[in-house]
Amino acid sequence: MTRTPAPTDPSAPAPATVPGPAAEPGFSPPAGAPTHPTAPGSDTGPPIDAEPGATVAARAAAATGPHPEIGPGTGPGPGVWEGLVTSALLGTDRRPPPGGERGPGAAAALLDAAAAETVRRRAGLRPARAARRPEPAPEDPRPPLPPAAARRLTALLADRPGAAGGGRRGSAPDLMELLPQWLATANARGFAAPPQALPALLDAARGRTDLRPAALTFAGPRALWLARLNPDWRFALRAAPGGGTALPGSDATERVRGLWHEGLFAERVTLLASLRARDPAGARELLASTWATERAEDRLMFLDSLRTGLEAADEPFLEQALADRSRNVRATAAELLSALPHSALAARMAARAATCVSLDRTLAPPAIAVEAPHECDAGMERDGVVAKPPAGRGERSWWFGQLVEAAPLSTWPTRLAGRTAEEIVALPVSDGWRNELHAAWCRAAVRQRDGGWARALLGAPTAPEAGGPGAVSLAERAKLLGTLGAGERAEWVAGFIATHGLSEAFQLLGMCGVPWATPLGRAVVDALNIARDAGSYPWSFSGVMGLAERCLDPSEAGRLDGLLAIPDEPEDASPGAGGYWAEAFQRLVTTLRLRAAMAAELGAGS
Repeated sequence: MTRTPAPTDPSAPAPATVPGPAAEPGFSPPAGAPTHPTAPGSDTGPPIDAEPGATVAARAAAATGPHPEIGPGTGPGPGVWEGLVTSALLGTDRRPPPGGERGPGAAAALLDAAAAETVRRRAGLRPARAARRPEPAPEDPRPPLPPAAARRLTALLADRPGAAGGGRRGSAPDLMELLPQWLATANARGFAAPPQALPALLDAARGRTDLRPAALTFAGPRALWLARLNPDWRFALRAAPGGGTALPGSDATERVRGLWHEGLFAERVTLLASLRARDPAGARELLASTWATERAEDRLMFLDSLRTGLEAADEPFLEQALADRSRNVRATAAELLSALPHSALAARMAARAATCVSLDRTLAPPAIAVEAPHECDAGMERDGVVAKPPAGRGERSWWFGQLVEAAPLSTWPTRLAGRTAEEIVALPVSDGWRNELHAAWCRAAVRQRDGGWARALLGAPTAPEAGGPGAVSLAERAKLLGTLGAGERAEWVAGFIATHGLSEAFQLLGMCGVPWATPLGRAVVDALNIARDAGSYPWSFSGVMGLAERCLDPSEAGRLDGLLAIPDEPEDASPGAGGYWAEAFQRLVTTLRLRAAMAAELGAGS
């Protein structure tokens, strides 16, 4: 704090003092003020009992003891604090404290003055205006969870599976993977979330977007109330139109329009999707009211929401979108119009595609002849045909596939002599156009949700050709399955697995309803048992095993008990593979029984 002054000329003028309130005269240490013992070798050094390494300035700022002669009404002016800090930094020999003198008591006087000024400064603070108390959380009228189910929810939310090394997961179930199914069952039973579980539930939904719809439905109105208080949970506000602000009432329409014109982009997308689900015409009118002023990327996202509840009344708006400045918007509008079999665009595409496909009766048996278009004219481009093909793709085949994909499937029985979809798919196609034609029909069947054409293109699941007569990839087969009913899907996939095994079945299984139908579940277990007997490690089937844990009917657990023992390993088996398989089946059985217990707990309050 103090510094040894350098020798000075006695005739030199005294150091200038700081003008203003910091140098206000008349301040001096009070009589009898306590003095602090100083360190050896310094007449004004820091007190011996001070915190090691602390400066006088730090201790001055921290001091809180009152000064007997300084108070809020009689203390120095507003700049006294700056003067005290300056004295502490420069040393009391070079800069005495405001109103004080140099000498042995200068350090103590500085600390006493700083303490008094600290109290004065704190006493002079005006209290902040009290914040408005939050509104009470809304009531949730749904029945509470049964106690056992509430405890189970706490365990599911608290589970944090560790990373297993070497592909080995152990025999313990992965509880977080069971949470989506638990939420779906709880929502189906109409239970309300326990208030104390809402923070953990929102944290889980924040980290996993696949959980959000079910988690927010289960959390109910209190999730929105909490989301307004914690920025980390703002996704809940975006998931609800207007964050719950567009409440029912006489002014609901005005609130929706206000949010549409003034809300954030994510809020507007959610609002439009929600409105489209319950009022397709109202959502279309709302979108049309600002269409001309929206950005191209925003128009694309908004237009995509019309997939929900697509109807013939959307055609005029979509026809206008065909002239949009953005190529992506035009392509999306054309795709939506082609999903309306009676639209004008579908008719135009049917006429174009029909000129490219004909029946050649000169061949025995008759075959389909293909003549791909030789150019992509302006009309085709306006109707959504992309002129430039991707790398490695021929122009004519690229244009041809787009025309057939957009044409109504009802075009082909008339064009091909009244044949059914199965008969048309079975016809040979000349000049190597078969794969291109069938792939386009696959896309058309998925777009138009035509189950009859999907069955024809899938073919029999037991056919020697794994891809079926029309599908060209596993992804196409999975999409075609999506057009069929749940029972038919499960039956087809079960037949496919029985014939071709599990090596290509993962994507197909993902299209099947939960829990799996009994024939499908048994086909999966039988295929896993065959793979175990082959002596390979189970890691290549870990994806199917994980699906089985979540999708196999819990009633099948009893049939798996015979698979829990470590089998005898054949000579050519991978070392230790039997133990790994036993561990995997143990985890499967434990998970199935846990799912059965979860369902029973949720059913206790029904």
